[in-house]
Amino acid sequence: MRSVQTPEFEGVTFHEVLCKSILNKVPENSTLPFRFTVNTFRGCTHACRYCFARPTHEYLELDAGADFDSQVVVKLNAAAVLRKELRRRSWHRDVVALGTNTDPYQRAEGRYRLMPGVIGALTQAYTPMSILTKGTLLRRDLPLLRQAAGEVPVDISISLAFTAADEASRALQKRIEPGTPSAAARLDLIRAVADAGFAPHIMVAPVIPYLTDGVAVLDSLLGELADAGAAGVTAFPMHLRGATKDWFLSWVAEEHPALLKRYRSLYGRGAYVNAEYSRWLRERMGPLVAKHGLAGAAREREAPARPVVAEPELAGALTLF
Repeated sequence: MRSVQTPEFEGVTFHEVLCKSILNKVPENSTLPFRFTVNTFRGCTHACRYCFARPTHEYLELDAGADFDSQVVVKLNAAAVLRKELRRRSWHRDVVALGTNTDPYQRAEGRYRLMPGVIGALTQAYTPMSILTKGTLLRRDLPLLRQAAGEVPVDISISLAFTAADEASRALQKRIEPGTPSAAARLDLIRAVADAGFAPHIMVAPVIPYLTDGVAVLDSLLGELADAGAAGVTAFPMHLRGATKDWFLSWVAEEHPALLKRYRSLYGRGAYVNAEYSRWLRERMGPLVAKHGLAGAAREREAPARPVVAEPELAGALTLF
């Protein structure tokens, strides 16, 4: 339709489009607990250096680095197209996951207000939904989500891997997730979600090797999550798929050059940490999760997510980190 720039989003261009479809079917061989996703945006101003979704921007002939952060595609007619697709006779009211590629509550949602229409369409079609977000804009839609929960199952998960209590953690969050709300703001969101009658599940993800995996930091974070009303946590180490790997390692070379060799050894030629690190992190996280009363029926999940701790069971709010 058009490309828009505004002083409110300096350096960002929004490409407003009309989509032909919005329901994305997950591959049959996927281990994810949902079969369909909806993404209202492509690209994300959260600008997380580790974001798994960065390579998808290359499908648009944009780069997975700065373009992913600053060239954001907005699907203006998302709700209208979704209503049409949900009316099909072939639709069986499967769980639809929101927030599996780019965050539906990134700051641009305040400008475009796409989610109320999407939530309404799913509710009217008696379709269960799950939401995963780092965005505090979710708070705006809690009354609507409470209404939806009276008709269909609604699961809400918040992503937070940094503690609000530690100054070094706060500083790292600003450098590595420069467009996201602070840890303190997300803790307030968790409280609001719990107060609204939901059981917020927290994705302590990704755990960033050598930077956010210290026992004191993880202990502090889980304590904050428990105090805020978290119902459970899922934690797993960062993976670096495709072009995301080079984008993240370029940041490491600039910000933490002493760690670069260790990262290259840890990940090798692949996207995932080695098995030894996964086992080490699982052994570190387990007692902390139990200590803070966040343990449920623990289980380990296979790739692509490869979480370290996953409890309690989610009805459909895991992401693809």
